[in-house]
This record gives sequence, C-alpha cells and structure tokens, in this order.
Amino acid sequence: MLLSSETIKGILAVVIASLLWGTTGTAASLSSDVSPLAIGAFSMGVGGLMMALTNIRSLFVNYRLLIKRKSLFAIGTLSVAIYPLAFYSSMYLSGVAIGTIVSIATAPIFAAVLERLFNQKPFSKKWSISCTFGVIGVILLTTAKEPTSDETSNLFLNTLGIILGCIAGLTYACYSWVARSFIEKGIDSKTAISGLFGGAAILLLPSLLFTGENLFLNVTNSAISLYMAIVPMFLGYLLFAYGLTFIEASNATLITLLEPLMATVLAVLLLGESFKLIAWVGALLVLLCLIVQSINLTKINISFSLQSRTGR
Repeated sequence: MLLSSETIKGILAVVIASLLWGTTGTAASLSSDVSPLAIGAFSMGVGGLMMALTNIRSLFVNYRLLIKRKSLFAIGTLSVAIYPLAFYSSMYLSGVAIGTIVSIATAPIFAAVLERLFNQKPFSKKWSISCTFGVIGVILLTTAKEPTSDETSNLFLNTLGIILGCIAGLTYACYSWVARSFIEKGIDSKTAISGLFGGAAILLLPSLLFTGENLFLNVTNSAISLYMAIVPMFLGYLLFAYGLTFIEASNATLITLLEPLMATVLAVLLLGESFKLIAWVGALLVLLCLIVQSINLTKINISFSLQSRTGR
C-alpha cells in the first residue's frame, strides 16, 4: 500500500523531531565547563519562554482557568522545571546513552502509577509485563560502565545517574498527567502546555545567575546553548505537533523510539562510551519496556504526553 504525501510528511516530521531530541545529550557533552544544571535550565527556560510567547494570546484569554487550579498548576510547573535538571544530570553522571534510555523508558511506567493513584485506573497486563522488563533492565544498567581505577566511585556515580534518570521519568509523567488533567477540565491544550512551560521558565531562568557563567564562555558553548534551546526544544516540538496532524499518535510514538537509538549511536561513535555486555542486555530490556508501552495507546493520551516532550 502506497503512503500518501501527507502521511510521508507526517512521518518525516516526527522522524526529524526524534533525531533532534536524540542529539541533546551529545551536544551538551561537547560544551566545556558547563554544568548540566545550567544546560537544563537554559534549554528548558528559553524554550519554555518561546513556547509561552508563541501561545501568548491563548494564555491571556484563559490564564484564570490555570490560576483557579493553582495547586495542580504548581505541581505541573515544578515538574517541568525539575525534569531537565534531572535529565541532563543523569546523562552527565551515567552517560548519554544510559541517561536517555532510563529517562524515556521510565516515564510511561510512572504515568501508569499516577493514573492508578489519582484516577483509579487499574494496571493492565501489558503494563505489568513492560514494568518487569523495565525494572530488570534498569538494575542491569547499574553495572553498565567499564571498570575504572576507582570502581566504587564509578558504580556510585552511575547508580546516582540512573536514579536521576528515574526522577526525570517521574517528573515527565507528572507534568504530562497535569496537562491531561487540565484538558479534561476543559482548558485548551495550548493554554495548558504553554502555561506549564512558561511557569517553569520563570523558575529556571533566574537560576542561571548561579550556574550559567560558562554558557557563553566561547563560541562553541554559545552555539551549543542556543542550539539546545531553539532546535531540539522549540523546533522539535513544532515538528512533532505538525507530524501529528498527518499520522496517528500511536504511529508517532513508535517513531520516537529513534530518540534513544540516536542518543546511543552518537554516544558510542562520538563520545566513545563503552559498556559491559550485561548493560547492553539491560538497555534492550528497557527499550522493550518502552515498545510494549507504546503499542495500542489511545490517541488522546499520547498526544498530550508527547507534545510536552519539549524538555528533550
């Protein structure tokens, strides 16, 4: 069966967005003397501000609806702000490949837990299977790095990085759940998402006064900082949203599995990351967890969860 030109456009848009998201860890690693906290704060802060400005009319009309639910808004905004800090710190400590895989794959597991706790949605058999794969995979990834002269320190940093990756997955699931909750209460999706990211920008950008002294230290750092905020964050979001207008969200979800694949390939080829064989088994189990979670998800759940991936 031949694909229509519109479908091809949608697929290409999501493919490009996923590949751009997959470059963030490697790009961040190429900057010199820049804290992962600064990278996360700048990319999410500037990207979130651009998103809020893009949807300023919708925010101006509907902002009272967000303020009316201030507790939920605060949780969502804080989750958006924490996500990039944990995500980039995870990649800094455990490596680009492992940090990306853990952060992405644990998000749907935490999302199901949140829905069980707050929406009384029971765990499905599919979720139980994928969670088992994911937990075993994450445990195996703690042994990922090849031993160094200080093996105890190496194991500690790698484990800490994986914990931060899990925190990134949790906060990603939290702000996705908050966005869906707003939308279910009748709040426009553009208002909900841009409001959360705009609020996070207000929290993140002032922190650069303490962490961002080297963001523009040289031409390389300046180029990487601007690239992270404008290309994967803002442009990646626009491409993904464009792609969803032509293809089913379930198909788009499977395509976004290119992100951890891209991150791993770049980490091995450009950064020289190496892992034990058992760690590769763990990575495959975590990816299998993500694939199982991706199959047969409903369109509405995926749309709002993945449109908020701009933290990548």
